[in-house]
Amino acid sequence: MNKPTITVIGSINMDLVTVAVRFPNQGETILGEQFLTTPGGKGANQAVAAARLGANVRMIGAVGDDSFGKELVRLLRYEGISVDHVKPVTHEHTGIASITISERDNRIIVVPGANYALTPEDLDSCESVIAESDVCLLQLEIPLSVVERAVSIAHRHGVRVIVNPAPAQPLPPSVLEQASFLTPNEHERTILFDKMDEEAFADKLIVTEGAKGVRIWQDGQERLIPSFQVPVVDTTGAGDTFNGALAVALAEGKPLDEACRFANAAAALSVTKLGAQAGMPRRQEVESFLSKQKESQ
Repeated sequence: MNKPTITVIGSINMDLVTVAVRFPNQGETILGEQFLTTPGGKGANQAVAAARLGANVRMIGAVGDDSFGKELVRLLRYEGISVDHVKPVTHEHTGIASITISERDNRIIVVPGANYALTPEDLDSCESVIAESDVCLLQLEIPLSVVERAVSIAHRHGVRVIVNPAPAQPLPPSVLEQASFLTPNEHERTILFDKMDEEAFADKLIVTEGAKGVRIWQDGQERLIPSFQVPVVDTTGAGDTFNGALAVALAEGKPLDEACRFANAAAALSVTKLGAQAGMPRRQEVESFLSKQKESQ
């Protein structure tokens, strides 16, 4: 099978991770147990997830002309991801995410930095890259005008587009209409749609519901694809792993339900290690995990 080509347009961040026994209350200072810096950003995370699962991945994004930016580009290249269209920005710092992990959950503050220096004109110069893709994958940690232009270009060239609407914000009608799939979690779903809108776009919806699984609609029928039960260490990046894996599975021609099961397996494996990208599995791990699940049924 030829490797599918996936273009990821999105954020590239350095994650500043603190692990604590519990979250501090308002106005309270507590001692943490561990601190680490690790590559992140929803765009970069999804690119790494797709690359580890066997796709040919091109990244479109922006970093600051600083040590974080240089290191993040080096790490993307190490994963086999094309960084020809990652632009360095001299007047902005590389994006960061401040992440606190506790009690098997996380809280995140993102400072976009150079991610917001990406422009619709940058996308115009990358039109041929998008046009040659099997799937285009986007998130909302970059300007909405860039997302809108990317979806328009992909739609014009008949390229399937997955929009992961996180962080949650209302989407322009053109994005809702032209996207192939929308992958909100339960919170993002309530911000994206009122009841009428949701019914109109139900066949595009893939709603991630954490430990419960993923909800899809096929031929007017609602269906829950259950998640896999695993020991949880860190949920950071689970959604990004799901989206990267979903893009790979759909690009390979898997039916939607099978693609979601594959993505659920990848996401389950990702939460068994600390760090957004550190836990992202490789193809053999996912296939072995799915094989063992079948044997146990």
